[in-house]
Amino acid sequence: MEGSYRFLKRVWGFGAKNADALRQATASNLSAAVLRPEAKKLRREMHLVLKQVSYDYERMQYNTVVSGCMKLLNALDDFAFDGSAGDNALRCEGVSLLLRMLYPACPHLAHAAWVELGFAGAVGELLDAPWPQVDESALVQDEIELVLQINGKLRGSVTVPASADKAAIEAAALASEAFLKQAHGAAPKKVVVVPGRLVNIVI
Repeated sequence: MEGSYRFLKRVWGFGAKNADALRQATASNLSAAVLRPEAKKLRREMHLVLKQVSYDYERMQYNTVVSGCMKLLNALDDFAFDGSAGDNALRCEGVSLLLRMLYPACPHLAHAAWVELGFAGAVGELLDAPWPQVDESALVQDEIELVLQINGKLRGSVTVPASADKAAIEAAALASEAFLKQAHGAAPKKVVVVPGRLVNIVI
């Protein structure tokens, strides 16, 4: 009970802290907003959570529904919104998703926050709001981060374009600061690329 109370208090507190910005952004069109790279990452996380929560509701796995809502709140709370139109629209979308995901489990608080933050006036009552749909385009990554191992030991990570082929991934790994520091000028004997997961360089 105490844990639930603390979480719901955080939801309400986040809404109160961002109330003015949210009320101004409820009519924003996110599709027309230009998002900076950090904001794109947050939006991807938001829609990954939505995808998981939607699946969990279908399976009636309510404990993981709540943990997904907690994950979304943490992501929103940790993000440094800069006041730009893109960030404001994204924050608005994030809170809208959070309240709709919470509504079946916490109808009273979600409804009150929906009204207080201006969503009811902008898009209608929460009771009538459609279940949010995952934006598959938000899940597409421009860049991916791969684990970097040297001689089988974790030494960091390397970021490459999502479309990078094996040769480009190898080149990025061999140019990384972590490899250059460990290699001491030695040439690699072998580079193993596990697509989407890791690069292991054998010296």
